[in-house]
Amino acid sequence: MNTILIIEDNTDIRESSAEILELSGYHVLQAENGKIGIQLAAQHHPDLILCDIMMPELDGYGVLYLLAKNKETAEIPFIFLTAKTDRSDFRKGMEMGADDYLTKPYDDMELLHAVEARINKYKRQHVHYESIFNGLEALGTVPLANELKELISDRKLRHFKKKQILYYEGDSPQGLYLIMEGSIKTIKIAPDGRQLITGLYKQNDYIGMDALIMDQPFNDTAEAVEHSSLYLLPKELVINLINKSHDVSRQFIRILCRNVHEKEEQLLELAYLSVRKRLAQVLVCLSSKAPVADQLNISREEVAELAGIAIESVRRTLTDFKAEGMIEKNGSMIQLVNVEKLSKIKN
Repeated sequence: MNTILIIEDNTDIRESSAEILELSGYHVLQAENGKIGIQLAAQHHPDLILCDIMMPELDGYGVLYLLAKNKETAEIPFIFLTAKTDRSDFRKGMEMGADDYLTKPYDDMELLHAVEARINKYKRQHVHYESIFNGLEALGTVPLANELKELISDRKLRHFKKKQILYYEGDSPQGLYLIMEGSIKTIKIAPDGRQLITGLYKQNDYIGMDALIMDQPFNDTAEAVEHSSLYLLPKELVINLINKSHDVSRQFIRILCRNVHEKEEQLLELAYLSVRKRLAQVLVCLSSKAPVADQLNISREEVAELAGIAIESVRRTLTDFKAEGMIEKNGSMIQLVNVEKLSKIKN
């Protein structure tokens, strides 16, 4: 039986939520304030914590902060209960390591779905956590892998839903993101509202390195393309790691240079390549990063943003590619049938 801890100063909300969860087979602990909640979490190690943000004595942010400092409670899935909808509250919670939100008032099914989904996801991730952790060697040199293992050993894996924002353009970097699952895109938004995808990142990629090292605000916005899991490696620890190890700093420099090279190539494509050539190159590039070879699950809007062309042109050109036997389309799924032919399209 899974144990749920509810930390909520509103008696009616706390007790009604507890009743619903108990009727669904959960063992529920209740705390009327943050201090009691921390004590219960340390004592019982629940499978999930539901916590209000606005509470007297110790608010939800304080609860999450103190739980994260304790190794025995740092990995417990944590869902905020909040009546606030301002994006700054959501961003602050995610930066601190919250796993999800429930906005009050919520109904019974919303509560049960959020709890069940988060517990099941945590169990699945816990099973293969060691394989992900051991896979850090794929990130580069052995010194870098070993240093990163040590760096993330006490960090909590953070989860982002599809279309959820990691950071906005102009935000100050809190650290370096390392993608463990899923994919993230970075975008620039023009004054007229149009978007251009400046980067597409997958498992084992880093996000935000240039802003962190230059100690400047982000110059683009990062958004989850699909449900994704990331580590946020604190800024101070990353800088110390770079200063301490020449091997690590060299590896990071290589990654930065590669990112710059990719952006230069993107600018050249926007300036000189035809619509057909640009779209073909985007499809081939996405194919090389796709979890399933030659199979892309991406919207026409995202393809247009990545290629820097109008969505009407994307639809028309994809139809041409299909007629020429280079791709197949099924909803948002694009199957590359002839990658070699796509690669050799003339400008």
